[in-house]
Amino acid sequence: MLVADQAGAVVLVNKAFTDFLGYAPDKVKGRPWPELFEAGDHGRAWAQHRTSLRGASERSPDLVIRTADGGTCRATVRARALSSDGAEGAGGVVVQLSGIGRDEETLRIVTELRLRDADTAMWILDLASGELEEIFGPSPLGRMLVGDARTLEECLARVHRDDIARLRDAMEASYQGRDYEQRFRMFDQVGDERWLYARGSYMGGERPRIVGIVDDMTEHVQLVRRLADRRRIEAAQGRQVNELAAKLVSATTVQEVTGLLSEEFMPIFGGDGARVMLLDEDDLVNHPSGTGDASDRWLEGPDHRDASFPAGAVLQDRQPRFFESRAEVLERFPAVEEALHHTGSHSWAFVPIFGDTKVALGVWAVAWTQPHHATPDERALMLTLAGLAGQALQRVNRQQAELELADALQKRMLPPQPPDFPELDVAVRYLPARAGWRVCGDFYDAIRLPGRRIGLVVGDVQGHGVEAAAAMGQIRMAFRAYVSNQSDPGAVVAETNRLLAETGEIAFATCGYLVLDLDLGQLQAAWAGQPPVVLATESGFEVWAPETGPPLGVDPEAKYPVSSHRLDPESTLLICSDGLVESSGVLMDDGLAAVGRELSAKARDVQGAASSLAELVPAGRGDDIAILIARMR
Repeated sequence: MLVADQAGAVVLVNKAFTDFLGYAPDKVKGRPWPELFEAGDHGRAWAQHRTSLRGASERSPDLVIRTADGGTCRATVRARALSSDGAEGAGGVVVQLSGIGRDEETLRIVTELRLRDADTAMWILDLASGELEEIFGPSPLGRMLVGDARTLEECLARVHRDDIARLRDAMEASYQGRDYEQRFRMFDQVGDERWLYARGSYMGGERPRIVGIVDDMTEHVQLVRRLADRRRIEAAQGRQVNELAAKLVSATTVQEVTGLLSEEFMPIFGGDGARVMLLDEDDLVNHPSGTGDASDRWLEGPDHRDASFPAGAVLQDRQPRFFESRAEVLERFPAVEEALHHTGSHSWAFVPIFGDTKVALGVWAVAWTQPHHATPDERALMLTLAGLAGQALQRVNRQQAELELADALQKRMLPPQPPDFPELDVAVRYLPARAGWRVCGDFYDAIRLPGRRIGLVVGDVQGHGVEAAAAMGQIRMAFRAYVSNQSDPGAVVAETNRLLAETGEIAFATCGYLVLDLDLGQLQAAWAGQPPVVLATESGFEVWAPETGPPLGVDPEAKYPVSSHRLDPESTLLICSDGLVESSGVLMDDGLAAVGRELSAKARDVQGAASSLAELVPAGRGDDIAILIARMR
């Protein structure tokens, strides 16, 4: 140790100083103590002298001091102010020099090198005084976190309020001699939140301490958060892609398919616009129709087969094209230079749409208003979605062809309106279960019989589409053939059943055949598994369930009993297929009650009642529906 005055001149040295450096006391007295060090360390020694005179006590980095024999050694230096016996200001300084052994010096140098560019600080906490100091002097991390603060309480004042209680509990445990380890948040000098990981070991003795390190984990935490956010976004996008792909699989119209590509899929890739161009014979048609202004016409050119334009090139070789800039587009397609000035996009993707036959059906174009790089994953996903869209379009086209065939078939087999009877008002409706289809396996008919009688029939063939429509035509024709020479309703149904059972072309069909005698107001019914008849007046309704036999086509020898019922002249009757009144979620009794109430409310208007029931549909639209309503005039 040595004592120096305010000017830094050495006043006194102790024996340990003489033994350490080899200087006799009279050889150093009067010399400025910072000048005892190597020239390169003079500045740091003088800085520590001035700092100590102001009352601060700070250990400097290790300095190199010269020995009396001309050698050098490294020492840790700490200077503190001396009292001036009541006078204002410090009377001088006392300087403590601690020599560093070679092994210790090597370890210290390695440690400093390891920590130089790391967000780490090494610290000592004096458990008696609560003072904190850094082992190698102020580090960048320490200055950023606490600045000039030196006490534990000053540092704790910057800890996040949600972590302070847990941190204090850990410090209390440290006072009992335990090691310390905590992760916590702390606000730095500029107010930014930092994530820290501090750990230390307890050291006992006359001055119990904790010696440890603190690491700045902020970048690591932020990286983990970004990765977690990215995984959540990717998972959400994956769910969205799966949902939209499922929509493609279930799409039933061209508009649905093109709408998914041009609107719902585009945000997945961050696009700002999209178009779908489909081949229609020799024309390339925008979908939805009317999309695309004049500024976009450069995509396809005057002829869709012209490979000097993007759409033509994609259609020709069925290979996708991705362009990150206008320059890339112009390099490949010079013909679009003039037209390119009229569009605000800067990046594009052109993806072929083709189905199972690998024949190009069209082009899906996605545009970005800012430069965009399509990653390999994005490109693969676009190709996959375009392939699903192509398959969906092929399926829609096949369904459309089947629909047109079935529609023509049903028009021939099912009259759009029943015959006009002077004595009877009749209204009919049929509702296919499948959206977009105009055909179904349910049927109705009204037939003029001899003797002022009218036959009313409603049936429900198993299945949907063309096969059901064809079977429906067979049953209707069979009924018309048998009613011409059979007056017994039960015999008509039995003969029809025998014919269908023998042909074996359908599994089964339910049917209800009702004969109305206009003079007697009498109803006779032969029933084959059809729902009951609903009879309604303005004052209420009743449900009449005729005795029934098995469905048609099941048992060729089945008999069908005939049931009779009186028809009130003010009553309106309803025969319907089960799709109107029964489903997996609606009991038939509940469906019949809902239909009866609606029919009673419109008992005098058969057409209005038919339209109202077609809108009501108490059992939903899960099955084909046929409705026949009749009322005597």
